[in-house]
Amino acid sequence: MATIDSRNARASEESVTQNQSSPWYRRVLWLIAIWFGSVIALGAVASFFRLMMHMAGMTTH
Repeated sequence: MATIDSRNARASEESVTQNQSSPWYRRVLWLIAIWFGSVIALGAVASFFRLMMHMAGMTTH
């Protein structure tokens, strides 16, 4: 069991060093992409609810 644990520890250390070696601009681009994706998804859900409310006869006027 000790050899399996030490192998997993080495593998996790290698993955941490690989993540840290990625350029900062790639991490920032991922952050921006995830943010835009969440804004678009929220807009789609809000539009869907607005459509359903309009179909149910609810209006803002």
